[in-house]
Amino acid sequence: MTVAGTVGHGPLAGVRVVELAGIGPGPFAAMLLADLGADVVRVDRPGGSGLAVDPDYDITNRNKRSVLVDLKADDGPARVLDLAERADILIEGYRPGVAERLGVGPETCHARNPKLVYGRMTGWGQQGPLAQRAGHDIAYIALTGTLGMIGAPDAPPAVPANLLGDFAGGSLYLVVGVLAALHHARTTGSGQVVDAAIVDGAAHLAAMIHSMLAAGRWQDRRGANLLDGGCPYYGTYETADGQYMAVGALEKQFYEEFVDLLGIPEHASAHKDPARWDALREAVAARFKTRTREEWTAVFEGSDACVAPVLSLSEAPQHPHLAARGTFTDHGGITQPAPAPRFSATPTSVRGGPAQPGADTEDVARDWNVPRLLKGAPE
Repeated sequence: MTVAGTVGHGPLAGVRVVELAGIGPGPFAAMLLADLGADVVRVDRPGGSGLAVDPDYDITNRNKRSVLVDLKADDGPARVLDLAERADILIEGYRPGVAERLGVGPETCHARNPKLVYGRMTGWGQQGPLAQRAGHDIAYIALTGTLGMIGAPDAPPAVPANLLGDFAGGSLYLVVGVLAALHHARTTGSGQVVDAAIVDGAAHLAAMIHSMLAAGRWQDRRGANLLDGGCPYYGTYETADGQYMAVGALEKQFYEEFVDLLGIPEHASAHKDPARWDALREAVAARFKTRTREEWTAVFEGSDACVAPVLSLSEAPQHPHLAARGTFTDHGGITQPAPAPRFSATPTSVRGGPAQPGADTEDVARDWNVPRLLKGAPE
């Protein structure tokens, strides 16, 4: 059954995207394009992907449509090429060379559609000694130096889920890349390949830190710097109820308001004196332990002290600010982040729930004029 309203509105309305099903950063990038209004057709494989979430709950497949194609079948590549011929963008996340072996690589697709933007999502990239090796987010960010800079100095590096590599260094750079290439294709009539490697994106995210390192303003070790927990007024502190508050009172005026509301005004002059930071950290930690997270939230409410409660995933949608902005939305019984960013003239929305594998084959075959998608269709 087709999910109504999946072909919709937003700044990318009218853009057609083919997503060759994968896991992690590829589907998330395609979801972002779909959220922005693109008509995203996900080509699912029979049997699904190894680490995939239950299709009923996989919100990375929202706002999309799905067709089922076995690329290893005799007519599988031809079906995908029919879609690629009518698409603006194609996204794949195989290891280098796999798409070529399956018959849907860039050269073959561009022979059918010279304007196609062919987006490739990998961890290691299309070239290099590790290009053919398996990997996951944690290994990619480990090699770029980004993992090594996160966490306490006397503990192992902290693992930031798979947000920093897969989605920040991977998906977002792929989306930027394919949209830039789409602009180029519409200007020149020529498509191209976008090689989005998580190692490249994760390294690029640390550009400011590398600047600070070069300027002698950053020490190449954990917990020794302004933004990595080394600074006592930029970090997290436990409260009386075992919860946490986040502090980011970097600027002098914010810091002064912070120590005043916290009740340690005698430490106001410690702001730019690292020799006093250990004592300051102990004082801040001791004060936060005297009240609960809810009580401290009330203390700092309405201030510019740059202090916020550390909320869980299930608590976040209920926060008054996020609720007022509609940062989260409910669709199909699933609470989920709303599309971002926001547009004044071409608003976005969650138009359809997670695409079910193969459920939209008839509609896509009609809308994209690809009769070969249907079983028994003539060659």
